[in-house]
Amino acid sequence: MLPAQVNRLTVQEAADRYVELVRAKTVTGGLSPATAEVYARDVATFVRLAGPDRVLDDLTGEDVDAVLLAFARKPDERRKGDVKGKDTGTGTAKGTGTSTGQSAASQARFRRSVSALFRHAASAAWVHLDPMAASSVRARERGGLRPERRALTREQAEGLIEAAGSPAAPPAEAAGPAARRRRRADQRTEVRDALVVLLLTTLGPRVSELVRANVEDFYTNDGLRYWRIFGKGGRTRDVPLPDAVAAALDAYLAVRAGGDGEKALLLSWRGRRLARGDVQAVIDRVQRQVDPGRRRAVTPHGLRHTTATHLLADGTDMDAVRRVLGHSDLSTLGRYRDDLPGELEVAMGSHPLLRRRRGQAGRDGQAGPDA
Repeated sequence: MLPAQVNRLTVQEAADRYVELVRAKTVTGGLSPATAEVYARDVATFVRLAGPDRVLDDLTGEDVDAVLLAFARKPDERRKGDVKGKDTGTGTAKGTGTSTGQSAASQARFRRSVSALFRHAASAAWVHLDPMAASSVRARERGGLRPERRALTREQAEGLIEAAGSPAAPPAEAAGPAARRRRRADQRTEVRDALVVLLLTTLGPRVSELVRANVEDFYTNDGLRYWRIFGKGGRTRDVPLPDAVAAALDAYLAVRAGGDGEKALLLSWRGRRLARGDVQAVIDRVQRQVDPGRRRAVTPHGLRHTTATHLLADGTDMDAVRRVLGHSDLSTLGRYRDDLPGELEVAMGSHPLLRRRRGQAGRDGQAGPDA
């Protein structure tokens, strides 16, 4: 029997066709725009690591393993601000002992993206066989404690919230049009920055959900403010705002500088929708106002961990936390729960099975009126 005929596309050609198909799925609702962009970004990385001019059908399982290992060792650009030294070639930052490679979650996500590309390639007759079947590289297991905490402690989170609510006065500058423009920009954005920090810290939205938010997504029902969040997979969730967050929202809307036709909630000082990278800049700007003893660098995703960790630590129902974060099942929520210092000591100090006994002992030890 003659072998099946394949279209011998280069890696670049196959990737271009696949990404075009992925982005077309957003029109029909098969994928969210954010998910499609993640696939596109991972496929672009695969093209660079595999070689754009190689024929896709020529790649073997060993070639795929080499790409996956190269990606695993690739520095995580999101953490470049935390790295004090240069990569020594051992996967750690010089003088810090912190890994500069990709996290286990990023490696697993990249592998899924590459697998999806080859599944489509096999069905479209771009390859004879899917080389992922012969690939042996897997991301390291997530089990056990994370070597690096993502969630802020209560003290650190409260310091960030307090700094957002009490912005520092703009530094004195020389008079002139440029100086006045800078002052106006500071005055216009500090209320927005406070809202960004409060939303991220107390509600834990994905950064993509935050920057996609429109003014019309916030509404009032029976005197309570809600945010209708458009999340992954076309799912929506309505999350009530704490009073302090609702107040910050009203304060921002009162000074928001967008025109009548601008739908975006969060705007730059030029009146344009904030981009994902702008959100990290907002957090960093507020962090500089936090007392050094309560300050720790954190990403928007780290604040999502912070929300989950402290809601769960305070005894909030797990399903309620899942709905706030927009997870489809409880198993996902477990990955967002970080350990807090001293929480085991507190739990054992107020054990539910011993509370009645402790209360009874206290009553027995009290002297009666005739003693």
